[in-house]
Amino acid sequence: MIKGEKNTKIDPYFNKLKKWKEEFELLRDIVLDCELTEDFKWMHPCYTFDNQNIVLIHGFKDYCALLFHKGALLKDPHGILIQQTENVQAARQIRFTNVKEIDEMQLILKTYIDEAIEVEKAGLQVNYKKNTEYIMPEELENKFVEIPDLKTAFEALTPGRQRAYILHFSTPKQSKTRESRVEKYIAHILNGKGLND
Repeated sequence: MIKGEKNTKIDPYFNKLKKWKEEFELLRDIVLDCELTEDFKWMHPCYTFDNQNIVLIHGFKDYCALLFHKGALLKDPHGILIQQTENVQAARQIRFTNVKEIDEMQLILKTYIDEAIEVEKAGLQVNYKKNTEYIMPEELENKFVEIPDLKTAFEALTPGRQRAYILHFSTPKQSKTRESRVEKYIAHILNGKGLND
């Protein structure tokens, strides 16, 4: 694809939008004006610089957003970057509820996008919390003892997949629910798959 130009393969995605249609179109124009390459990843329009993910456009029930993949490294002088949940380490969003908000923020958005490109050019990396810093749920540890192959398969997963499982299994307050979640994903883990694969 060519920098700064619409990828016609993604047009059908934009054309079928019912919610956030105007907002997505304006965000698309703003991002492409920053000379990024348009792609489609994780079922959303994603914009890259030298094949590195910079920003993604996505929508939710109450808002749409620009998601900066390394947003945690941006300066955020306007205080508009939002961490989706406490477990999100790198990405940050700028949220919108209407096209007028986006239109009024065009220059600010371009400044943030330009900074995100500079972060990528400089090769900066987010310091991720190590999986060993997370508490392994007792219910998962018990399954490792019961099924040694499960532990081997779990340790063979990528750090991101391991983290996703640890967080998913740890969230419920009741042990019974944690145990049920572990049970549900045993086959997934044994097959080398992540939580959402």
